[in-house]
Amino acid sequence: MTLATLDTPAALIDQARMERNIARMQQRMNALGVNLRPHVKTAKCIEVARAQTAAGASGITVSTLKEAEEFFRAGYTDILYAVGMAPSKLMRALALRSQGCALKLVVDNADAAHAVAQFEHAHKAGFEVLIEVDTDGHRAGIRPQQDALLAVGRLLHEHGVKLAGVMTHAGASYELHSPEALAAMAEQERAGCVLAAQRLRAAGLPCGIVSVGSTPTALAARKLDGVTEVRAGVYVFFDLVMHNVGACALDEIALSVLATVIGHQQEKGWVLVDAGWMAMSRDRGTAGQQHDYGYGLPCTLDGTPLDGWIMSGANQEHGILSRAPGAAAPAEAEDLRARFPIGTRLRILPNHACATGAQFPEYFAVSETGATAAWKRFYGW
Repeated sequence: MTLATLDTPAALIDQARMERNIARMQQRMNALGVNLRPHVKTAKCIEVARAQTAAGASGITVSTLKEAEEFFRAGYTDILYAVGMAPSKLMRALALRSQGCALKLVVDNADAAHAVAQFEHAHKAGFEVLIEVDTDGHRAGIRPQQDALLAVGRLLHEHGVKLAGVMTHAGASYELHSPEALAAMAEQERAGCVLAAQRLRAAGLPCGIVSVGSTPTALAARKLDGVTEVRAGVYVFFDLVMHNVGACALDEIALSVLATVIGHQQEKGWVLVDAGWMAMSRDRGTAGQQHDYGYGLPCTLDGTPLDGWIMSGANQEHGILSRAPGAAAPAEAEDLRARFPIGTRLRILPNHACATGAQFPEYFAVSETGATAAWKRFYGW
């Protein structure tokens, strides 16, 4: 299959861009002296994860137990389930452990820790547990200075659960866009997680793993003293949000949606394509950033952005391309039917690679020769 014969809409991976992104992140982590444990939730694809492992990544991070099960079946054993553990999922986690998966769990409160401890006492599961630390107020976690950190650590340790370490995620980095702010956030993330580890150790509790990570902070960090591993995910594809943050250039975005022109509204300045929000997702992550790309940035088939155009609207199966607000108008009235004939194929860069990827059962990996190969993507929790 080629880009001219694929059914549209289709999710495309530019293999050369993806491989450069993987190499860039791995080289940076090597230079900073830490392990890279990629977050595979972005692609949920075995072939992509294998490319990350081949480059030097060690272990993986998942956001669902379905991911853990799929990747374990593919031969991955060192897996961190980086979402707060729900007691109802412990039996399923035990099934993975009993098959030889070194699955690591996360808690950030005493109730969850108590549930894990009770389960451990009843089933001798051998769980390894990390405490999630809040270093930026973005989402979950215990603040490094809180007494609750030591209380949760003692609860686990004294009830026979292996306290493996601490982890944090500086999700607030997605709201930044200057190198200085990103570097400061990376240091805040590092320092907070290291402080939590130091407090646990000073209290006589084990803390071998110090895990930090987001794509922006991983790329902005100037030092990672005291950190043992970094988790990052979207770097494998990048997206328009990451471009606005300053983490990547447009020509580093490796995921796009192949779409076909199906109509025009000349008087409105619209070009209609067969990729709506069911293909692009409803994620409007760039709306609050300095450059709003609507539902995505349209490009020619070779990946060159269409200057001044965005996907400004999306219905379920219809995408609307139009001039971006503030974009310079053409010198003469533009005949949209002539510029974008029916059947024209375009590639649309996504706001959020994770959300757009989730709309498709497979990717089509495109080599530098233009050849495509289907790579399965899996779903569910």
